[in-house]
Amino acid sequence: MLGKDHRRNRVANAYYSLFMAVGNVLGYATGAYSGWYKIIPFTITSACNINCANLKAAFFLDIIFILITTYVSISAVHELPLNSNHGTHCAEGMPEQSSHVEEAFLWELFGTFRYLPGTIWIILCVTALTWIGWFPFLLFDTDWMGREIYGGEPNEGQNYSIGVRMGALGLMLNSVVLGITSVFMEKLCRKWGAGFAWGLSSILMSLCFISMLIITAMVNNMNLGDSLPPDSIVIAALIVFAILGIPLAITYSVPYALISARIEALGLGQGLSMGVLNLAIVIPQVVVSIGSGPWDQLFGGGNSPAIAVGAASAFAGGLIAILAIPRTRVEKSRIHQ
Repeated sequence: MLGKDHRRNRVANAYYSLFMAVGNVLGYATGAYSGWYKIIPFTITSACNINCANLKAAFFLDIIFILITTYVSISAVHELPLNSNHGTHCAEGMPEQSSHVEEAFLWELFGTFRYLPGTIWIILCVTALTWIGWFPFLLFDTDWMGREIYGGEPNEGQNYSIGVRMGALGLMLNSVVLGITSVFMEKLCRKWGAGFAWGLSSILMSLCFISMLIITAMVNNMNLGDSLPPDSIVIAALIVFAILGIPLAITYSVPYALISARIEALGLGQGLSMGVLNLAIVIPQVVVSIGSGPWDQLFGGGNSPAIAVGAASAFAGGLIAILAIPRTRVEKSRIHQ
């Protein structure tokens, strides 16, 4: 919807990443605040303590904002309905050729793989490796902060809940950096090439995950017991969270722009290209969601084994992106056509 012209798609995705960052900052700020039970007092009950009440209040806020955004989406966007008798119309009202309207979309989606050239397969491979790297972090980021940095356990003392709130603060900083990076995304990709920038960001992501493993090892060697970690450890963890906003901004933008620009020549349509790319995201998500728990238990529990796999996967994806994706630069005059 943002970038129908593939030449503007990368810019559109950068703006999308920017406004996603704004929403993330507000959302993570909600999770970092510990006084919602005072603002919405009916959330705390005999069966729901302060931590439960804060979470419940956040859910109430979620419901309110979902209702608002749903109303805005329905009322503000005026789309022409599909009409199988008169063909399919695009947003500008120009008719497009549409055949086999009744064809199953999933069959069409998987049938697309037969026509994909080698460059697109490389992009899909790098996307899958990148998201194998991201999902352990996205699944366990606040749990890592509460369990391995603050040494707490859920429903046992305050260390874990303090760590989770500090993790939410780290994610808020992550979103701030994500938004700043999105502003400079187009200039960065135009100077270095989108594939090269993507590869460097994946290697940076891998180094951040390795830093998380080092911080975990340092905390384990301190034998803190029930004491809170020193400020230097907490600050280091927050810095890592913040730096990860740079590769996250590129992950949200560059793969979609690359696949969009290269799929146009095949005449398969932008929507179908996004569907193909999303398969390279969803399948790794399923693999990580199912396998990360048993994998962590195999090495004694904790989140470090899954994060180590994420670091290795991100590094491999970065090398492939740098070496295998052609370093094409988009000229400024083309962008403003």
